[in-house]
Amino acid sequence: MRDTQRSAVYEAETLVRTMFDRADERGLRSVEVMGSTITLPVERKFGSVESVQAYCDQLLGLNWVLATWPRATIPVSVRSRAGNAAAHYSNDVIAVPDDRDGRWALREFVVLHELAHHLGDPASDEASHGPEFVDRYTSLVGEIIGPEATFVLRAMFLAGGVRTD
Repeated sequence: MRDTQRSAVYEAETLVRTMFDRADERGLRSVEVMGSTITLPVERKFGSVESVQAYCDQLLGLNWVLATWPRATIPVSVRSRAGNAAAHYSNDVIAVPDDRDGRWALREFVVLHELAHHLGDPASDEASHGPEFVDRYTSLVGEIIGPEATFVLRAMFLAGGVRTD
């Protein structure tokens, strides 16, 4: 199936990551989003590919994740990726750039995005960044980072025209 939402999903995620980065830089976690004032939760950052692997292993072992997505029983491997332009998921492997310029990918939003790909049914005909993916991703963000993070992510998806259902 054609992945018509890919660029809109990436653009929305970039806006959200920027909001979280600015909150970290300035120490100001209260932001106004679509008329609501919310306090952004803290997003975990990782120091190495190995720490991303440990995080993925722990997350896939959570009872609610196992009960929600059958593919959580299939382990995912995390490896370093050459270059720093993008993280990537394919065939039960998450590749993240970990050089100095690629450290932007060693963060919770990026890892949850890739895990949302892993948890999808590879036999389905869903688009890679279609509504089913968006639902998995926002569910993970809401349960792991927090409901405020999901609110911001959903607001940016809405503003960018991303279909969520």
